[in-house]
Amino acid sequence: MLATLERIELLENAEDLAKMVLKSDIAEQYQICLYKMHTNKETQRKINRFASLKELYEEVQRFGKYHPDYKRVMMQIREAKREMDLDPLVADFKLAENDLQTLLDEISKFIGGAVSEHIKVPSGNPFFETGHSCGTGGSCGCS
Repeated sequence: MLATLERIELLENAEDLAKMVLKSDIAEQYQICLYKMHTNKETQRKINRFASLKELYEEVQRFGKYHPDYKRVMMQIREAKREMDLDPLVADFKLAENDLQTLLDEISKFIGGAVSEHIKVPSGNPFFETGHSCGTGGSCGCS
């Protein structure tokens, strides 16, 4: 039997956990910041300018420093990125995004640790790194 009661219960618990995450203050703050960022015309202008310059940047990257517009495009893309990143709504969104990612990383680590301490949990957060360089969890003795 493919769908055992245990599997169904696990799926229901996973759905409940997902609902709790979606109803959390962190996810709510993320949604608010995302909405503000998408509805502000000036912020969207900065994002769109960066996106259009990014396409030009990718074209220039094919030829590298030998492209005739290399210096101009590199300068413009840096300026546009800085302008976009310094926008308060973009900055607030990135902070909210990092907070939500941290919550999801913590949940993943908790679930993985409940199964085994040797479970690898994908995370970009160095807080969750074990200090082992080979990825075996230290079983090889390389730590």
